[in-house]
Amino acid sequence: MHPRAVIADDEPLMRSQLRARLAEVWPELEIVAEARNGIEVVEQAAQLRPDLVFLDIRMPGKSGVEAAREIAALEPVDDAPLPEIVFVTAFDQYAIEAFEQGVVDYVLKPAERERLQVTVDRIRNRLAQRATQAGSGAAGAAHEALQQLLERLQGQLSGSTPGHLKWIQATVGQQIQMIPIDEVLFFVSDEKYTRVQTAQQEALIRKPIKELIAELDPNHFWQIHRSTLVNARAIAGVSRDFRGRQLVSIKGRPDKLEVSRSYSHLFRGM
Repeated sequence: MHPRAVIADDEPLMRSQLRARLAEVWPELEIVAEARNGIEVVEQAAQLRPDLVFLDIRMPGKSGVEAAREIAALEPVDDAPLPEIVFVTAFDQYAIEAFEQGVVDYVLKPAERERLQVTVDRIRNRLAQRATQAGSGAAGAAHEALQQLLERLQGQLSGSTPGHLKWIQATVGQQIQMIPIDEVLFFVSDEKYTRVQTAQQEALIRKPIKELIAELDPNHFWQIHRSTLVNARAIAGVSRDFRGRQLVSIKGRPDKLEVSRSYSHLFRGM
């Protein structure tokens, strides 16, 4: 019988990429469901009883750690062991601690084939050991260690205030890339996507400007229009066109970004 898994991530592109990578390194693994948030994945784990669950740590509804705690607390069915937990995350400060405990595994976003292969090999070994541990104290001890670890991780998440974004997960062509936030010159949104512009490339994300505002350091990124955020350190100057509108020039680029009247006070005197 093939092993079965559930993938949980609020970004469809990240779920798609992980599914594709898993098909390469573990072709016999059956992905039985995908979840968009922590609430969905707990429901799917309770209903489908997969062998393992891939969880993004930061998800709406419930965090990946909260979801993992609820999954670990599910009532056993027919003595079947609870799923193995793998965190798929860009927040490695949490994942590395979990990994060092040897209770769960992790993969950093974006999921690279080589690192995922290491995780898959470990999970395969743990799944193979289940048969020999069935009904033994080892399985119970492992489950208790998992619950204790998840409780500590939850305490870290609850006791810390989320910092400003350090990375952006963005689509560049057919790939997903992690772009350091300091390299972003500006963000410009339309109805569906937000353009992420760096000195080297243009990328797209689905996160709207109003969400980015709450996640970016306001000392570094200024909103100059309802659809535009600009890295203050990338501003070369401000000019006016023949209609009197203020236009922001970007260092090393030909772009001219319009400043709406609501934000003209940022450049008063220019």
